[in-house]
Amino acid sequence: MKSQCKQSRRLAGFTLLEAMIAIFVLSFGVLSLAAVYAQGIFFASLSQYDYVAEKKAEQAVEAIFTARDIKQLTWSSIQNVSETGVFKDGPQPILVPGTDGLVGTVTDANAADEYITIGPGPDGILGTADDQVVDLNPWMTRTIAITAVAGDTNTNLRMITVTINYQVGKLNRTYTLISYISAFA
Repeated sequence: MKSQCKQSRRLAGFTLLEAMIAIFVLSFGVLSLAAVYAQGIFFASLSQYDYVAEKKAEQAVEAIFTARDIKQLTWSSIQNVSETGVFKDGPQPILVPGTDGLVGTVTDANAADEYITIGPGPDGILGTADDQVVDLNPWMTRTIAITAVAGDTNTNLRMITVTINYQVGKLNRTYTLISYISAFA
């Protein structure tokens, strides 16, 4: 009878060691979940900068197509400066378009930095002088590379690669948009 009593007492509950291990495992799980949640919030906050980068790349490509369509640029000038065109080579600061109305060209030399509006100012009205703005320079650059398409014997097709590089905190990000343009509108 005594052996049954001792055996049932040993199996009656958790030991202190088992409880500590359970608390440790639960704490590790909760802290891991909190870390994943914090990282998710951080990357969600990057989406606004990703969106700006996407729109700045689209702006460059659309301006090139429009300039071709309205015959503002000749086909031979829709190239980088190194190929006798009007678009600057390499990474360039994001500036307001120059006198030709195109971004990334030689006329942007004395243009002002481009700003984006991120929200209304103290008056709560969007579109007034006190709006909150962010200068896109120097943390964001745009590279417009225009190259002939390999295998195109008529040279009527070019590839436009617009790369936006930007830094948010210690994180470097890149957005690349590739489009093709022909000599024909």
